[in-house]
Amino acid sequence: MAAHQHGHRHSHDHDHAHHDHSHAHDQHSHDARPSQAHADGGSCCGGHAHAALQTAMPAARRLAGGTEEAVFFIQKMDCPTEEKLIRERLGQMNGVGALEFNLIQRELTVQHQLPSIAPIVATLKALDMLPAVKSDSLDASAAQAGAIEQAAAYRIPARRWVLLGLAGIAALGSEIVAWTSGDERSLPVIALALLGIALGGLGTLKKGWIALRNFSLNMNFLMSLAVIGAAVIGQWPEAAVVIVLFTLAEMIEALSLERARNAIAGLMAMSPDLATVRGADGSWASAPAREVAIDAIVRVAPGERVPLDGVITEGATSINQAPITGESIPVAKQPGDTVFAGTINEHGAFVLRVTAAQGDSTLSRIVKSVQQAQGQRAPTQRFVDRFAQVYIPAVVAMAVLVAVLPPLLLGADFHPWLYKALVLLVIACPCALVISTPVTIVSGLAAAARHGILVKGGVYLEQGRKLRALALDKTGTITFGKPAVTDVVSLAPSADQDALLQLAVSLAARSDHPVSRAIAAREGAAALEVSDFEALAGRGVRGRIGGELYHLGNHRLVHELGMCSPALEARLQAFEKQGKTTTLLCRGAKPQLLVAVADTVRPSSREAVADLQQLGVHVVMLTGDNPHTAQAIAAQTGIDDARGDQLPDDKLKAVEALDTQYGEVGMVGDGINDAPALARARIGFAMGAAGTDTALETADVALMDDDLRKIPDFIRLSNKAHAVLVQNIAIALGIKAVFLALALAGMSSLWMAVFADMGASLIVVFNGLRLVRGVPSRVA
Repeated sequence: MAAHQHGHRHSHDHDHAHHDHSHAHDQHSHDARPSQAHADGGSCCGGHAHAALQTAMPAARRLAGGTEEAVFFIQKMDCPTEEKLIRERLGQMNGVGALEFNLIQRELTVQHQLPSIAPIVATLKALDMLPAVKSDSLDASAAQAGAIEQAAAYRIPARRWVLLGLAGIAALGSEIVAWTSGDERSLPVIALALLGIALGGLGTLKKGWIALRNFSLNMNFLMSLAVIGAAVIGQWPEAAVVIVLFTLAEMIEALSLERARNAIAGLMAMSPDLATVRGADGSWASAPAREVAIDAIVRVAPGERVPLDGVITEGATSINQAPITGESIPVAKQPGDTVFAGTINEHGAFVLRVTAAQGDSTLSRIVKSVQQAQGQRAPTQRFVDRFAQVYIPAVVAMAVLVAVLPPLLLGADFHPWLYKALVLLVIACPCALVISTPVTIVSGLAAAARHGILVKGGVYLEQGRKLRALALDKTGTITFGKPAVTDVVSLAPSADQDALLQLAVSLAARSDHPVSRAIAAREGAAALEVSDFEALAGRGVRGRIGGELYHLGNHRLVHELGMCSPALEARLQAFEKQGKTTTLLCRGAKPQLLVAVADTVRPSSREAVADLQQLGVHVVMLTGDNPHTAQAIAAQTGIDDARGDQLPDDKLKAVEALDTQYGEVGMVGDGINDAPALARARIGFAMGAAGTDTALETADVALMDDDLRKIPDFIRLSNKAHAVLVQNIAIALGIKAVFLALALAGMSSLWMAVFADMGASLIVVFNGLRLVRGVPSRVA
């Protein structure tokens, strides 16, 4: 499937999702391993880097029309609060175009037409966001590796916990003194409260001032306003408790979101940092894997992880390919076989020739694809973002009305209603609601990737549950895609069948035809010497073995030799109706041996089809083979709707018809030959994408091995992700609604509102992280 097709794939209401998808495909130069950090004084959410991610820098793109691109790592961009502030400021700058935010990875991509990125950096610094340049298309040397590594290695320092502890003691002391003395405005109470605010809340107040300066209605401003308002009306102890609880909420959320940030990082950690490389003098020495060049010779000992993609040149072993395919059953490997970085060498030592640099390995490309997918807005996330844009102003407007209208219209006391308004301002924080969707999506993407299912965006993760029809290519999808001998029948009753098979193998070994190769690969039959060998175009081959002339060929050759009989004709037709290709060995005036060859069905295909049908998905097979073969394969796999003689255009029309009939249709193919149908389907699945650049880059969902059972697993994961998203939205909005009612009834305090907001955020984060545990299976 050509990458450019994604930009105009569908004419449905689903087009906007594919716009996101096509745009993401343009960003292959972004860092596959973006660094992560929680900066001192960071806001709602935080985290630190996984050491395994500190490798290559991204390369920014120079776009068409003189547009440049710069990628920044923003240390203090954790929540929609910071995204909104940055978007408002940069969006007003002349020359700045599209802005792309990845909150989970703290990455900002800016497309611009400026002569330098200096104004962008200055603006980000003025917002106290501590930016680090990851790449700049105007200056390839601009990446601040040291700054990023320092930020990525950052952990919440112990002194912040100590200061927060002291702030909590001071705030609690203020409450105790006020309660025992009955005076909330005494000097000791105010002194202790101010100490608590100074130790625990100066960072929040600073960010609130920055938000006010930039006319941004965000959480830091609202919280600062609530604290100052509480102090103004004499609620000093409560002002101190609120700011301490808010800071504690930030730090706890930082720790909880760490798991979400490292969900993908754990994949990259599977690739070792060192490789044992053979030098020019034949000696072996350890070298950093990132420095090993293509075609270098690398040795892998038993029990080690494979450091780089390559082809085995010496030795044989079994490899656990779970990091790539998700299947832990070891795969036998021998010279000529491909191995992938991050997989585990279980037994024998072997030597490989490197075929890809570390940054271009299959594992790196998997991580890169999932990282890019995180930056896209899934449908639920887009809905939540739009809702939050309305929700915050609405609650703030309500708070203003609550503070002003009762005193003005009813003559009520101002202080109680102002207090209720301040509680409403705290409730206006949308973090729990907004952060719930990206955490859930990232967790789902990580779980799928670890299971060998590469999902290229949240839009597909959400959409999988809606599939009602699935079109399957036959060759290489339902079947192995390689002809194999299925039947050997002796036509000469008195002859030794094994001896005849050896003669057929000897002739077939001299031919490059796929059917001949399948016969030649027949185990237990060593090839004999063949003389006077001759290929008969479109019919078969002939040659002498032991001085006797033999023919090995198809039905047509037998007719030409005048050896066909009604009985043999009936036998051949019976095999052909089963979708098998027949080859005959002839000696003298009669056929001696019949060998049937067919593309055999994968053992997992029948189970996968049954699983899909149980999930309510109508399965259709589309193949270019003749209808006899199509029906034969369909009968073996339980598919009721099998269509043969399907050219690419026919497959496209079939997918269009299925889409009209069922509403949501997927297409499974190899990512290249079935391009039109894959492009037209709502979700395009690529089979066996491990090591295949085209399939990895262009598929909506890539199955890293050849197991069709992962498609129903993907649909189950999509159902589970949707359920978690709905749960998180219900939890976040439900808690907000409860405390909104309590605030209006005068039954909620400021510290209770902060505590509820913190609790809601933690609940939705941990609920979303449940998806990391794994993909729901057939036995779950």
